[in-house]
Amino acid sequence: MKKFALFVFNGDPMCFIHVLLNALDMKVKGNEVKIIMEGASVKLIPELMKPENPLNKLWEKVIKENLIEGACRACLSKLGNLEDAKKQGLILLDDMSGHPSILGYRDNGFEIITF
Repeated sequence: MKKFALFVFNGDPMCFIHVLLNALDMKVKGNEVKIIMEGASVKLIPELMKPENPLNKLWEKVIKENLIEGACRACLSKLGNLEDAKKQGLILLDDMSGHPSILGYRDNGFEIITF
């Protein structure tokens, strides 16, 4: 089994769909996968929560599979989405000056993939 940390900085829904699909594919194939939302990607959270959003079903599936590690506390605060992340039950990641540490995942054996 391999371990993958998918760091998502891009806030484009067309990019994010690939994050969701790849995370599910990696999980089905027996890998450990964690999605870490950073930067502009945190702006997607309120839209992903809406049932009418085309990505909502994939988002809900990824949530159900427990593949979302969490979202960057600093980016959520700066971009005004902190309450949305809390409503969704996301863990607020902040171990590196308010942001999640890539090195922390690397040190724990995760291969880092950025989007």
